[in-house]
Amino acid sequence: MLRYIISCSLLLSILTSSAQTDSLDLSPRDSTSFGQRYGLRIGVDLSKPIRALLDSDYSGLEFVADYRITNKIYIAAEFGNEEKTSFEALENIDDLNRVEIYNYTTSGSYIKLGIDYNTYENWYGMTNSIIFGARYAGSTFSQTLNNYTIYDSNRYWNPNNFAPGSDAPQEFSGLNATWLEFLLGIKVELFANLYLGASVRLAYLFTNTEADSFPNLWIPGFNKVNDNSKFGVGYNYSISYFIPLYRKKAKAKKNENPVEE
Repeated sequence: MLRYIISCSLLLSILTSSAQTDSLDLSPRDSTSFGQRYGLRIGVDLSKPIRALLDSDYSGLEFVADYRITNKIYIAAEFGNEEKTSFEALENIDDLNRVEIYNYTTSGSYIKLGIDYNTYENWYGMTNSIIFGARYAGSTFSQTLNNYTIYDSNRYWNPNNFAPGSDAPQEFSGLNATWLEFLLGIKVELFANLYLGASVRLAYLFTNTEADSFPNLWIPGFNKVNDNSKFGVGYNYSISYFIPLYRKKAKAKKNENPVEE
């Protein structure tokens, strides 16, 4: 009897062990593959509407977009329209006592095309970015000289002001400019597919078509033009929404946690 019990116990043990082995898939699995999201991200630059609220002499709107083509590289574009009224003055400590030489308004549109490279290594499920990028940009615009006075270093005849010039607006149209722009920025996913971004930009002016009698002092998309330099600076703060179109599998590095780049 004891021998029968021992035999049954051994048989039950063998059958249990065999069943457990059959239920376990011991074949090696590739656990390092995952699907990365690819698609289009579109949004607006928040800095321009905010600036328009704070400055009555400015209005502008810019749309931003990028499309992911590889793990790290995005095709990017920005396009918009700006209008700004500016003046040049000798005494600009306060608005009441300034001596204004001329007043002008610049209005036009621009487009910027280029690429962004993401240097940030995300954990799995994250899609934040620290980007370096470049843009080739162009702008078409017009300038209106609203009024001006005649600058004269001899103040004998007009000791308290310059000689009067003209208050009749003069428009200079058909102006254009192109430049190359480099940027450093970040994009952070606030909620599902909603991103907040910021960037600083350094631009170099390539071409600048001007009117014969009035220079381009401010260019839409480029900002202020300096007399002795072709460099300009800019910034933007964007909010954008990501539209996922498809997923692409990628391999994470061995001995590392899977990351979504």
